[in-house]
Amino acid sequence: MSARLSDYDYDLPRELIAQRPAGHRDDSRMMVLNRVTQTIEHRKFRELKTFLQQGDLLVLNDTRVLPARRFSDNGAIEFLFLERLGPRRWRCLVTPGRKMRVSATATIDGAMLCVEAITPDGERIVVLNADIDLYSGGLMPLPPYIRRESEPEDPSRYQTVFAHAPGALAAPTAGLHFTPEILSKIPHTFVTLHVGTGTFLPVRSENITEHRMHSERFSISASAAGRINSAGRIVAVGTTVVRVLESAERTDGNLVAQEGSTDIFIYPPYQFRAVDVLLTNFHLPRSTLLMLVSAFAGREFLLSAYQEAIREGYRFYSYGDCMLIL
Repeated sequence: MSARLSDYDYDLPRELIAQRPAGHRDDSRMMVLNRVTQTIEHRKFRELKTFLQQGDLLVLNDTRVLPARRFSDNGAIEFLFLERLGPRRWRCLVTPGRKMRVSATATIDGAMLCVEAITPDGERIVVLNADIDLYSGGLMPLPPYIRRESEPEDPSRYQTVFAHAPGALAAPTAGLHFTPEILSKIPHTFVTLHVGTGTFLPVRSENITEHRMHSERFSISASAAGRINSAGRIVAVGTTVVRVLESAERTDGNLVAQEGSTDIFIYPPYQFRAVDVLLTNFHLPRSTLLMLVSAFAGREFLLSAYQEAIREGYRFYSYGDCMLIL
């Protein structure tokens, strides 16, 4: 076990950061890690079912990404609208921040926007002079490592085919590989966790135990809880599902229907109680997501697998390939 941030680092050639999705969702490659035998296989995502057993249940995150990225009418200010606080009142991030101090103004779709306050995290509380839907006509909030403007395919491809509950500011990317056809052949259920901007926040402390996660809202329906309780192995599709299942309340060992929030930070030597198999994408160095997957797979085994993925030319991050950890 290591609590040093530098022990979760690796060097990634920039050309391996996927800038666009694969031609078809299920074209992605899938690296398969077996924790028992410490072996690695190179497969295709469409082969996922061959690694599942009778009684397995896939659990997916059905959050829907909001088109939260907007620009001022003159193009000078970029906004990421995080939450509607009430009529004409929103919480947002702005770039460049120096142009949007308290009382500064901008216009969007002809409506005047004024900065009412700045939070300790640098977020802006803004008030508009008209009650407009700022998500109407907005762009998908692509991650900062996708170094291009939003394109016509992004609203559909940076969204899972099963996205249902609006509220996320980033996609649960392990779910992007699924097609309706693949999903229809595998037993599955859904939970919801609305991914926030905290997913991109860097860990700044060399001692990772000092890092604090932002809280994110989640919900589990009664039907989902029932299916999870009666399943054999739980196959979590993505780190967001892991965070929901590992932090959710239980009664007499059984998951119950609930709504809540979680700021759980999973890192080695965390002992998993709810997840047996993990499907996940490749994550940024020094990130909380890499630490979570290190806890599940074992840090040394995982980082050696990442080095093999780099040698084999896997595509990394949101629009990239995936990894199945058995």
